[in-house]
Amino acid sequence: MTTVVVDASLALAWCFPDEWTPEADRMLVALKGVPIRVPAVWPLEIANAILVGERRKRIKQAEIFRFIALLESLQISQDQQSVGPTVSRVLPVGRTHNLSAYDAAYLELAVRHNAQLATLDADLRKAVKQSDIKLF
Repeated sequence: MTTVVVDASLALAWCFPDEWTPEADRMLVALKGVPIRVPAVWPLEIANAILVGERRKRIKQAEIFRFIALLESLQISQDQQSVGPTVSRVLPVGRTHNLSAYDAAYLELAVRHNAQLATLDADLRKAVKQSDIKLF
């Protein structure tokens, strides 16, 4: 079974009603039972977006609990790599594709594991098309 790297833009579309899209919903259904891999920064990106969303009154406590339960129902594993190799691998990807280090981490992880990448981010989608991996 193919591993899929899921970025925060997609996962947060499952969290926030105002970011939901039919495409995000289709991807969620297709990801049930599929091994998902995320970089170490992913949980912090998710948690930060939830905190900001709470402060801006974009999401309620019950919706947060549902979202966390949804994440727990998926087969998500976090990449475990030490600091040196992470930085050494992410920097050239970011430079080559003009991506933030955060977005480059998703692309680098997908390339390293020969995984598909699931994202709603336009810049990351463009970078995927220029690489040897496929969009989910």
